[in-house]
Amino acid sequence: MITGIPLFVNVFFVLTVLLTLFLFHGVVKNSSSITVRAKANLFLIVLIMWLIVQSVLALNHVFSSDTTSFPPKIALIGVLPAILTIILVFLTKSGRNFIDELPMLNLTYVHIVRIPVEITLYLLFIYGAVPELMTFEGRNFDILAGISSPLVVYFGITKGKMAKGSLLAWNVICLFLLINIVVNALLSAPSPLQKFGFDQPNIGVLYFPFSLLPAFIVPVVLFSHLVTIRQLLINKVKV
Repeated sequence: MITGIPLFVNVFFVLTVLLTLFLFHGVVKNSSSITVRAKANLFLIVLIMWLIVQSVLALNHVFSSDTTSFPPKIALIGVLPAILTIILVFLTKSGRNFIDELPMLNLTYVHIVRIPVEITLYLLFIYGAVPELMTFEGRNFDILAGISSPLVVYFGITKGKMAKGSLLAWNVICLFLLINIVVNALLSAPSPLQKFGFDQPNIGVLYFPFSLLPAFIVPVVLFSHLVTIRQLLINKVKV
């Protein structure tokens, strides 16, 4: 853990991770497909194992011990495996059959976690663990996705008052908001790639529990957007 960060910030973020796990598990559990629902518990076990592995790595300072390595260890060990898994799911027939049965309503609910994530980032900025540009007072507007997601769920999906094009536009815009903060986070972290935040670099994501943001929460949010966009484009929308 990071010295100088109050316990409540760590606890708050751990609860955010658990909320993400709960909502993401709910995506599979609430599928209209019996076959997909049957995989919900296995899905949960795999996610928990991933969280344990990433937590052990961070607690043993694997990500923070050498910030001169290229590519950064958090990207190579924490983010890349999750991204490759997402790519594999989209490239395989069985993977596509699986994601096409996931309910859009639950996929959209997942984005609520972006609210406590942004609160966490702001607290980390206050305590010197991330630069201001990673907060909603800087270049990070990702909180707008979190705030708007319940409205999209209720008006756009439950009530059906948003056209498919509007739902698609919301997902694409929020996807770019995610990419924006990921790029800024990467370029402000202490590594050979660093371009910003030299006075107060992004060290937060190199330590437990905040390393679970790039290693777990970001891939979950990314996956949720990509699945929803695919469903909207191929007209396989599962509410």
